[in-house]
Amino acid sequence: MILGIGIDLAEVERYRFDERRRAWFARRIYTPYEMEYASRKRYPEERLAGFFAAKEAARKAFGRWIPWREVGVVHLRSGKPTLAFSGGSASLMERSGARSLHLAITHTSGNACAVVVLEG
Repeated sequence: MILGIGIDLAEVERYRFDERRRAWFARRIYTPYEMEYASRKRYPEERLAGFFAAKEAARKAFGRWIPWREVGVVHLRSGKPTLAFSGGSASLMERSGARSLHLAITHTSGNACAVVVLEG
């Protein structure tokens, strides 16, 4: 049974940071894994926009506010993206009755989109 669906679209241009803004976003929004992963890619701003969209989509799917750094995109060994929760949000899946979470992220040079589906 589907418990929640969330979708978000982010404009890539908003994630083309100078060093000062990149440091601010790294401290406030993104996990260390997300920053490291994006920095290895040719167009890191596309990844950062996708990660932001995934965080917003998760908030919508759960129907609640989740602190930015308590939800982060991680990649399974296969390369498939998923979400990891930490801090006060670590038990969010259990508290919501969700058994599984599905995440899809796509991006172009202009936009990034993420969809989260919760199953119970």
